[in-house]
Amino acid sequence: MSEQKRYYAERAPEYDDWWYRRGRYELEPGALARWWADVAEAEAALGAPAPFGNALELAAGTGIWTRKLVDLADRVVAVDANEETLALNTRDAELVQADVFEWRPAECFDLVFFSFWLSHVPEERFDEFWSLVGSALAPGGRVFLVDSGAGDTAHTGTDQAGWEETRSLSDGRTFRIVKRRWNPSELAERVRPLGFELDLRDTANGHFLYGGGELR
Repeated sequence: MSEQKRYYAERAPEYDDWWYRRGRYELEPGALARWWADVAEAEAALGAPAPFGNALELAAGTGIWTRKLVDLADRVVAVDANEETLALNTRDAELVQADVFEWRPAECFDLVFFSFWLSHVPEERFDEFWSLVGSALAPGGRVFLVDSGAGDTAHTGTDQAGWEETRSLSDGRTFRIVKRRWNPSELAERVRPLGFELDLRDTANGHFLYGGGELR
């Protein structure tokens, strides 16, 4: 986990290139159109129940989704472990630098959101993370997540167990990170005993898993 944290700190200046498919992440026109179609699908699903009251974003990163949340919620609190990523996030949110596994909310939220984070949570801390999510939800509040689809091939280097990947920066440095690509039914079953009922699906072109639900 410490290596993963360092990776995202070092990757902060180039992270958005991956999302916007720039430079080494550029796609040919057909593939790019499919990518943006999947982005639009996930964005529409997030915005369908809006407006929200108070929203919490965990592992907010450089703010790609934070900027979407500030248009959908009255107030957004965005938590991330790295000052390098938060420096690129939007000042329209309340930014909190803290390790997600060590931070505890002082209030409850109508929406708890996280993107491209759950796949980086190791199995031994999975239940702990969802306990945090539950403690942050107000009565009737919702959780929503976006993550890599199980069949997405945006990155390579997955080990045989499917739990780690080797990632490289543009300068050639490599890092090992946790990466588990969930399929929707598997993840829904995994969190049900933890008290969450989630409606999850893959985007039409398979790039992302997305969806949400409530704490029963």
